[in-house]
Amino acid sequence: MTRIILPLFIVAATAGCSTLTESLGMDASQSEPAAASAPTEAPAEAATAPAAATPPAASPIATGGSSAEALDTTTAAEREAASRAPASTGAALGTTVVSLGSATEPGLWLKTPLVDAEQPGRVTNPATGKSAAVTLIPLEGPATAGSRMSLPALRLIGASLTDLTTVEVSTEG
Repeated sequence: MTRIILPLFIVAATAGCSTLTESLGMDASQSEPAAASAPTEAPAEAATAPAAATPPAASPIATGGSSAEALDTTTAAEREAASRAPASTGAALGTTVVSLGSATEPGLWLKTPLVDAEQPGRVTNPATGKSAAVTLIPLEGPATAGSRMSLPALRLIGASLTDLTTVEVSTEG
């Protein structure tokens, strides 16, 4: 009896795998080696899609891209201005551990419990020495709590988008 039930269970359990890979954004060549020899159109379209500025209100699903370049809506001029060294250094607020905030929220910002009011500031990644001018936005919690940073700001300071990074935060002088 188990010789009949076990294969039926395996077939039933794997029946939804093709829809699962589609919903995760994988194509058949990533999950089934036999399908790798068949050419597909989707990867070629994604590779040739322009990485130009995406409208801030557009979702990554609607734009067809989910890469950091596709989600970064800042212009080259904005990135250049933000990465320029400040004329005078403001007051040091401390260090905080940052993670990626909402990737679809535009701008250069840091949501942190180190400030009580929105103000201009600067974050520096001690590991890379790179810094960026950002808008400091208050975040509820103790000063020792972590912070969330925008995708463009993380990219400017050379921080990983998936890891936690310790940064130095100061006000813009």
